[in-house]
Amino acid sequence: MRNPFQQLNKTRKLENAIFVSIILFIVKIIVPSESSFTSAIISEIAVYFTLFLWTSYIIDFIHSRVDSPLSLILNAGILTALIFFILSIAKSFFNSPPDFSNTGFVVSIFYSLIAFVFIGALTYIFSTFRELFFLRQKRDPKTYFNIMVWFFTFAFFANLCLIVDPDIDYPKDAFFVVSIVLISINSLRVAWIAFLPKKQKLYLLIISTVLSVLFGLNFALITSESMLKSLLINFSPGLQTLLALTMIYGAIYFGVIFFTALFHLPTAEAFDRKAEEVSSLMDLSKLITQVFDFKELADTITTITTKVCNSDSAWLVTNATGEYELSAVNNIGYVEADKITNALLVEESYNINEVKVVHKSSIKINIRNDVRTFAFKSIAIAPLKVHNATKGFLFAARKQDYNFDDDEIKAIGAYADYAAVALENAKLIAESIEKERLEKELDVAREIQHKIVPSVVPEFEHLKISALFVPAFEVGGDYYDFFELHDDKLGFVVADVSGKGISAAFIMAEVKGIFETLSKLIESPKDLLIKANEILKNSLEKKNFVTAIYGIVDTKLGKLTFARVGHTPAIYLNNGKTTRLAPPGIGLGLDYGINFASTIKELEIELNNNDIIAFYSDGITEAKNSAKEDFGYERFENILMRNQNAELDELSKKIMQELTMYSQDTAQHDDITLVLFKWVFKNKKVGVI
Repeated sequence: MRNPFQQLNKTRKLENAIFVSIILFIVKIIVPSESSFTSAIISEIAVYFTLFLWTSYIIDFIHSRVDSPLSLILNAGILTALIFFILSIAKSFFNSPPDFSNTGFVVSIFYSLIAFVFIGALTYIFSTFRELFFLRQKRDPKTYFNIMVWFFTFAFFANLCLIVDPDIDYPKDAFFVVSIVLISINSLRVAWIAFLPKKQKLYLLIISTVLSVLFGLNFALITSESMLKSLLINFSPGLQTLLALTMIYGAIYFGVIFFTALFHLPTAEAFDRKAEEVSSLMDLSKLITQVFDFKELADTITTITTKVCNSDSAWLVTNATGEYELSAVNNIGYVEADKITNALLVEESYNINEVKVVHKSSIKINIRNDVRTFAFKSIAIAPLKVHNATKGFLFAARKQDYNFDDDEIKAIGAYADYAAVALENAKLIAESIEKERLEKELDVAREIQHKIVPSVVPEFEHLKISALFVPAFEVGGDYYDFFELHDDKLGFVVADVSGKGISAAFIMAEVKGIFETLSKLIESPKDLLIKANEILKNSLEKKNFVTAIYGIVDTKLGKLTFARVGHTPAIYLNNGKTTRLAPPGIGLGLDYGINFASTIKELEIELNNNDIIAFYSDGITEAKNSAKEDFGYERFENILMRNQNAELDELSKKIMQELTMYSQDTAQHDDITLVLFKWVFKNKKVGVI
């Protein structure tokens, strides 16, 4: 993003340069030649100030393009050719210097326009030299360049001495010679050439040859007696001096560039390869954090390997399920790559921990009953290592007679290391996305389950109720519910689906619908469970079953009737003693014949005042501590007895608190469900029907 203040600064520089140029142009038209020393000083200052403003603007303009030095050089070369064209035309058509004191108004305008063309070309060429001077420098060489600029300035204003006395020419010559020496020194700073690829270095050789000659010819034309020299001196002697110095700068600079580029050619190919390797490693580093598609990563890796390692083909195999699988190929078919991979890994029996190079005169494999020969002279095999485990191999094959050198082998190994990290990262990201998707589905299932389990318990005058449900995972297979029936009766169910997680939750949701429907149609707990078992026959798989307790409480009389099918015993607290109530019955889904119905018995209890009865799942009694010991029935019953006078909700909290403390060092492995009833009115007896 461009800085608005920098952009405003550039705009102001351009406006100032144009304004000063217009003023200078008008002055030169009105007063074409200087007749006094004072006017000459003012004129030279105006010209220098114009050059300074245009140079300042152009430097900012081309600074953003310095990453393409050849384009800057080409633009400077075009302007140099323009100067050469103007000088050549002037040399051809005007044999003698004109008399500027007798020139007309139109001719003055023409001469001034030509001078401004030179000003524009000079500032752009000089700005280009400046940017190239600082390009790719590790240390700040500003001092050397600034000294040269100061001597350019001294040479520019030294021409004023000639106005005072034409014989005083030694200051100008001295500054001119020192400037040439500084130009020669500064022209040696061409470090940026080393960073050009071989193709651009060859191109630079041609350009530098042409431009070195062109700058030399321009210097000869500018300093020779001609109309253009007279025009420039009449317009500004300092401008003619700066043009001459710039042409010398160009001739020397491009001569140095020619020899530097020539000396770099033998190592250009090796440098290009190293630069490509570094660039490829950077690209792979970006892929690790930016690209998460496994296929795209694999294709990119094989493409880079083929390009950078000078191989004819490359392919990638991964080990995801215990067997090697071809993931990507480049410049070779999938079938051929698979056959060669199997031949190498089986035939050579490699346990590869580092890059191996296989030398084969030919590899013969059978494809579709045709013997086809792949004349790979050498194949490099690099392992994809992640946490000391081999996750696959990267292959690079070459048909040429020369083998992989040490640098190429190291590069292949580096790409394999980066590829292993990138592919593993893509795999983990894919797993993370899948996990996130499943978690969203679990959120939906959890929300549904929370709606299935009652959010509040029914309230009655003499019957107090407390209930809680704590799933071991995101969703669980435990279930409790209440059904308000006619004649002040309350149906209830506590169930536990075998298994855990989503599958158990789905079965639990179906069980809820069955019990909710049957509770309105069947009054007997035993008959309801028999009917529920018949309905579940078409839904439950053989590995699944459901344990449950279903009962009915008369909230007016305090009579409780329930039946049990494989569920944990109910615990009945009466007169300070606990009794485990476990009427017979096998779980829903374990048998669909007559045995199921014949084993179920109903139990009827007439509750006394302050009697407590607990229905629960095995997540309570089978909770384990760090020694893998169960919480057990006795601890559960002792908590009930110690806290029988507490409020029922407080009793539930106390049970969960004791359970949590007991199993604090182990993870909850099963769902926890607890339903407590407490009768606060009548005294009754216990009987079995």
